[in-house]
Amino acid sequence: MKICQKLLLLSLAVFCGARAELAKSQSLSYVEESAVSPTTTAISQMDLIYVRPTEKTKVNNYLFDAFGPYPVAGAGFASGINQVSNAPPEWNQGVEGYAKRFGSDFGMAAVGTTTRYALSEALREDTLYYRCECKGVFPRLSHAVLSTVTARHGEDGHRAFSFSSLLAPYAGSTVAVYGWYPDRFGAKDALRLGNYNLLAYMGGNIALEFFYSGPHSLLSRIHLNNAHGSPDPGPNH
Repeated sequence: MKICQKLLLLSLAVFCGARAELAKSQSLSYVEESAVSPTTTAISQMDLIYVRPTEKTKVNNYLFDAFGPYPVAGAGFASGINQVSNAPPEWNQGVEGYAKRFGSDFGMAAVGTTTRYALSEALREDTLYYRCECKGVFPRLSHAVLSTVTARHGEDGHRAFSFSSLLAPYAGSTVAVYGWYPDRFGAKDALRLGNYNLLAYMGGNIALEFFYSGPHSLLSRIHLNNAHGSPDPGPNH
């Protein structure tokens, strides 16, 4: 893999992480349960339960995830890397070349995001990101990685393999290769670009798992925090 490709992959992971941090998660709700006996006092216990996101939440997340400031910034940075490496060379340099690369990267991401949300709606998959209930770096890292190709299903929110999450990155790259890339690009290039997109999506999940995104975070202070992201859980949230 060329150095520019490695840089592109790292850059996409960081920006998709910011995007995912602000656009892809839904809160887990807490409820109080109390057990009372004639000889003991009531004992309150916090139990974590799954609540499916509303249609409004999914629409708002989609709009922010596909057309918000973070996909724009991600496409801008990625197209800058491609401009430096002159990839693809058919688009040349200068403002026109940069505009083509920016439109390509942004369009590819938008198609992938649209595919993921559309398929998840059709298959009744909840592909929004949920932070791990576990503790420790490696369990949380494993959770973030597995969340890349899994989603919540059913009313109980059990986790299972997600066709939406797996196919979406390759849908974006395939449309780009056959829609506006030079004619010499083909299926192998679509697969290669799709792999980059999938790894970037994984990087976004890892970022969401470990980066703080609460109401007092830097992103919130500069008014770039998605109001529909995952807030810190609490009683009766």
